This record gives sequence, C-alpha cells and structure tokens, in this order.
Amino acid sequence: MTKPAPLAAGTAASLLTIDDVRAAAGRIAGAVVRTPTLYSRTLSQITGAEIWLKFENLQFTAAYKERGALNAMLQLDPERLQRGVIAASAGNHAQGLSYHGTRLGLPVTIVMPRPTPTVKVMQTEAVGGKVVLHGETFDEAYAHARQLEAELGLTFVHPFDDPHVAAGQGTVALEMLEDAPEIDTLAIPIGGGGLSTGMGVAARAIRPDIQLVGVQAKLFPSMYNKLKHQHLRCGGDTLAEGIAVKVPGDFTSRMLGNLLDDVVLVNESQLESALALLLQIEKTVVEGAGAAGLAAVMANREMFAGRKVGVVLTGGNIDTRLLANVLLRDLARSGRLARLRLTLQDRPGALFKVMGLFDAHNVNIIEIYHQRIFTTLPAKGLITDIECEARDKEQLDELVVSLKAAGYAVTQVELN
Repeated sequence: MTKPAPLAAGTAASLLTIDDVRAAAGRIAGAVVRTPTLYSRTLSQITGAEIWLKFENLQFTAAYKERGALNAMLQLDPERLQRGVIAASAGNHAQGLSYHGTRLGLPVTIVMPRPTPTVKVMQTEAVGGKVVLHGETFDEAYAHARQLEAELGLTFVHPFDDPHVAAGQGTVALEMLEDAPEIDTLAIPIGGGGLSTGMGVAARAIRPDIQLVGVQAKLFPSMYNKLKHQHLRCGGDTLAEGIAVKVPGDFTSRMLGNLLDDVVLVNESQLESALALLLQIEKTVVEGAGAAGLAAVMANREMFAGRKVGVVLTGGNIDTRLLANVLLRDLARSGRLARLRLTLQDRPGALFKVMGLFDAHNVNIIEIYHQRIFTTLPAKGLITDIECEARDKEQLDELVVSLKAAGYAVTQVELN
C-alpha cells in the first residue's frame, strides 16, 4: 500500500494515543459488555489461518458502536450535555447513542434519511432515541442534523471522525489482545474509519509488529481510494451497509495512512458466504459489515496463511428476511439448492416423465414454474423452471447428466 507522508508532530497523530484508549476503557467499564474473544478451530481449518473471533454482536445494541458513543458523551461539558445530543445515522451509531444517552438521562435526537427501513427506526426509538426523518440520503440527513445542532444548542456526536469516539472503539483491541496476546494480525472492517483508527492505535502500542489490514466492501471503497490514490466507483446496494461510507473521516484517514499495512476489498458474494459460514459454524448472527473481516481472510488466503488473525464481528443487526435470503443463496452456491431450466413439449405426461428422473436421483422438488407465452419456442413448447434440493453438488450434477441423456435441454440458473 502506498502510504502518505508521515504526520508531523502536533497533527492528528497526537490526537489519539494508547493512553486515550485505556482511559476510555476505564470510563465505559461496566456500562458495555466485555465481549469474549474465542478461538475458532473449524474456521481456522477452513481458512488456513488461526482465527480468533471478537463477538461484538453480543453488545446490548448488538454492535461495538456503543463504546465510542458512550466515551464521547462522558467527556462532554455537563451543561451542554443536559441540552441533549444529536447525530445523523441510519444504523448502529444511532442505537448506541440512543441507548446510553437515555441511560444517562440525556435527550437524544437522531436524524435519519426518509428511506431508512422501518425496523431501524423502531429499534432506535425502542432504546430511547427521538427519530427525525429528513432527506432522501445520508448527506441530507447529516446537513439537517448539523442545522438542528445549531438551532437547538445540541451537541453533535460524530459516528467516526472524532478522537473520543475512536478511543472508545479502540477498547475492542485492548480486550482482544488481553484475551489472546498471540494474535499477530487484525482484519478490521472500515467504513468511516473510527474502529480501525482506535484499534490500530491500541494494537500498535501493545504489539508494534502487529499486521493491520483494513477491509472495505468493494461497492464502497472510499478509504481504499484515499489511501491507495485510486478512483474506484463508490456506491451501490451492498449487504455491508454498516461500512457503506462514501466519504471517510478526515481525522481517521490521516491516522490510518500511518497505521494500516494494507486495505483489501471484498465483494458481495464473499460477504454473503462469510455471513452464512459464521451462522453455520459459530451459530452466531452478524450483519454484512460484521462478516467483512472473515470475508477478507477467506478471499485473501495467501496474505493470511499461517497467521494468528483477530476478526471482529462488529455487529448483528440484520433484517431477518435478508438473512433468510443470504442463507438460501449460500445453499444455492454450494449446490444444495438449484433452479434447473428445461425445455419440454406442452403435452400430457411430459412433466411426469421428468419427475421420474428426479425421483430416481432422490432430489426433492420445491417449486415448479411453467412459461408458455413469453418464449422463443414454438407454440407447442414450454419452458419449465424447477427449484430443487439435493444432498450436495455431486448429486445434482448426476441428475443433470441423466436429464441430458434422456434428451432434455437443461441449463442451471446461476447466482452472481
């Protein structure tokens, strides 16, 4: 990675130190969950690295964001604090700030874009936040939050570009390296950079030779672009919405230019596979961003091979319907589920003959879809899509071979 010139004394490097992170740990102790760091034997066998998982999805609001939000609030001027705090967020920062602000008896206002999923609005309100819906994008919500800050005398708590917030997030690394001092590499998801900045400062101070690898979603390579001087397109519908940040923080960018050894990108199918694997192997639910660290290890096996890797499961707030889709898509990629497209004659008994082959191979049929009108076939032909469930890919492949041997034109509908 091409790094920018070292920071001069008195710049951002002096704004956050290991002492700040340790002080944050003292402030928030007892108010946030000291989540476990556990070795995963199975994931280690799968990836070729030694994997330790930090279960931040076990926080009360299911994400590490509580740490930074609380540390920042505890350092505000008491008089200003009583007027209330405000933030722009559609995710975990909103819940963390709302939960701990309400617990401290403070008014909390969260500005969210109007298209924010109702479940996230409800979760934020459930832990005490007052939600204001404004604008169609995060940028519009952010601008409105800044306007309300000035009009109402509130204090804005930034989700990542704040040394106090980053110091709170850095306590994740303190706990990880205390519980598993053998860790020599950290794979850290990056959105705006608060978590990676705080963890990087703490980890470098404790173990100077540690390897720090940032991870971004391929659709939102904002920090990757900034640190590597690239111009990849930034935007899209990513599973990892928690790290979908178009403009990284100024403070965090300057810090990370000196802290990180590299930044890697993971695509959507890699995020989906990692999320599904964590549920299947570790029996733990994470959101898309929460699976980014493991996705990076799986996608860059040579980089991490033989290393002792700490992976932060940064959050577990995923919509249940989306989780179901991800799991079913993973089954399809593994060959357990498939959609086979066959061309048949539109006559009695045609489908019955096909069913006999499915029965012979013990492949379960889930759904059948006929298409007679919108095809390029003659009027007496039809296209049939059959969704089915097999034991594994080999069993499915044997069925396809038999169908083709019987004279059927068969194709399999592929996923990305």
